[in-house]
Amino acid sequence: MKLILLGAPGAGKGTQAEVICQRLNIPAVSTGNLLREAVKNQTELGKAAQSYMEKGELVPDELVIRMLQARLEEADCAQGFILDGFPRTVPQAEALEQLGIRIDRVIDLEVSDEEITQRMSGRRVCESCGASYHLAFKPTRAAGVCDKCGGKTVLRKDDQPETVQERLRIYHRQTEPLIDYYRKQNKLYTVNGHSDLAVTTARTLEALEAQA
Repeated sequence: MKLILLGAPGAGKGTQAEVICQRLNIPAVSTGNLLREAVKNQTELGKAAQSYMEKGELVPDELVIRMLQARLEEADCAQGFILDGFPRTVPQAEALEQLGIRIDRVIDLEVSDEEITQRMSGRRVCESCGASYHLAFKPTRAAGVCDKCGGKTVLRKDDQPETVQERLRIYHRQTEPLIDYYRKQNKLYTVNGHSDLAVTTARTLEALEAQA
């Protein structure tokens, strides 16, 4: 199954992607992680993307699509995948179709801006492997230390309050139109993400298994 997770920054897409990945045994492909890895390794694409990411702006489509296309051609994506963070605009969704990538289902996680701002201020990410945690909802076993690799967990620049507000403005202006885009294709399933993690996960799995 080829899936897309929609939702504002901090809505919980990465967390739900992990759950679906385990349930369906398909990889979760996060464009955010792809971009951060490219920046960390200072690849050609990473250097080009870095200035946009630091300001909380969307990285140009051409850069993201080049990274994503290379990732989806890897062997572990042959039986399906979950896209987290892509597409973020209608032109990006159209670009997927032009590449011959057929999406089976789109799950939209709905969370208010106020709750997202609160959530993201507590989010921490491993500098080494990119694993995500939260001080209140998903803490590491040892403070500041990644459970998976032992790396240092930090507050990313794009999770700071001022940047979060700008990312939300961009989301409402450029990404929300995807909701109608996929609703018209009868692929959209909406999940209320305001509840605790277990409830949101249960709702996400229900949407995953619902009959089209």
